[in-house]
Amino acid sequence: MRQTISVKFFARKDRAIAGGLIPISMRIGVNRQRINIVTKIHVKETDWSATEGRYKGKTRESQKINELLDGFRMKAFDCQRMLMNEGKPISIENMKATWYGKSLERKVMLMEVFKQHNEQMEALINKEFSPLTFERYETSFRHTQEFMKWKYKINDLDVKDLKYEFIADYEFWLKSIRDCDHNTSMKYLSNFKKIVHICIKNGWLSRDPFVGFKLAKHEIEKPFLVEEELNKITDRKFAMARLMQVRDIFLFCCYTGLAYADVEKLTREEITIGIDGERWIWTRRQKTDTATRIPLLPPALEILERYKNDPQCLNSGRLLPVLSNQKMNAYLKEIADLCEITKKMTFHTARHTFATTVTLTNGVPIETVSKMLGHKNMKTTQHYAKILDKKVSEDMKLLRSKYS
Repeated sequence: MRQTISVKFFARKDRAIAGGLIPISMRIGVNRQRINIVTKIHVKETDWSATEGRYKGKTRESQKINELLDGFRMKAFDCQRMLMNEGKPISIENMKATWYGKSLERKVMLMEVFKQHNEQMEALINKEFSPLTFERYETSFRHTQEFMKWKYKINDLDVKDLKYEFIADYEFWLKSIRDCDHNTSMKYLSNFKKIVHICIKNGWLSRDPFVGFKLAKHEIEKPFLVEEELNKITDRKFAMARLMQVRDIFLFCCYTGLAYADVEKLTREEITIGIDGERWIWTRRQKTDTATRIPLLPPALEILERYKNDPQCLNSGRLLPVLSNQKMNAYLKEIADLCEITKKMTFHTARHTFATTVTLTNGVPIETVSKMLGHKNMKTTQHYAKILDKKVSEDMKLLRSKYS
């Protein structure tokens, strides 16, 4: 592309004012395009040289006018030099923007970046992301927009305006207006931080507004079933077939450690013969995409045998007739009430029960448990060991009371 410009001054005879004075304009040409700049200089037509584009004569007045015109010319070439130094194209649009001091950079809007991220994530559902992960980011998107309306009365924000104050106020809004607990608030802010880092990596944001902000979660006790509670659910007979089905799938996860997303997609092909000649589950965790190898215990094998000819399983190619996560949790609450279990039970309770009551309590090494759970970090598994220590302490208190 051509990097040179042309500068020419001309008199606008069609715009003469009182006294016969005519205005002088400057024309900047770039690639057969041009822009006219008003100089606000007026001269007599007889004193203007159209061929030279200069004021005639050598009087003090003519020198002063020509110096002003030279100043306009220098500014035009300064604008050209500025664009070249910044590596920007010499176009008539950029020249005009630089002359009038307008920003040449397109504003990058926060919610536009967020929306594009979510659209890309949606296209990769069941490939790189689970539907639940996508739903969390959609919720985070809505929360971010609602917060901006509440705080700034706007629907979007230039990413350059993101500051630490925005993050701190967002946390306050989540905890107060949305009534989220601390850990839930941190999850939403963690989702938002990913969007911020996209802006930083693309050079749209020079400073991370999360610098100095602590995203640490509070450690909480994850509920799990003790052996007595596990037996209650196992031995209970339910009149409703759907409750029996949900109970069986829940127990299967108690004896395998699979999360909802993993048992829901489990197929017959993922049951293989292990190195010990017994049946194992060979799959990959949907959440972390880590390989998981789990030997099947007798209670889990009994459940698989029960559903091997289930029509829903045969039609879908799945191993078990898993309902939606919402329905599973609703039925589990009913099961807990019928079994007189007061703990808050969700489907994920099965995974915690496998880690504690089924494996660690029975002496399975924590490294083995970590491998079967598909944890990438041993610290994640060690949390279950801490829970177990508390249970040992509580059990010993009962024993002490007997001896005292």
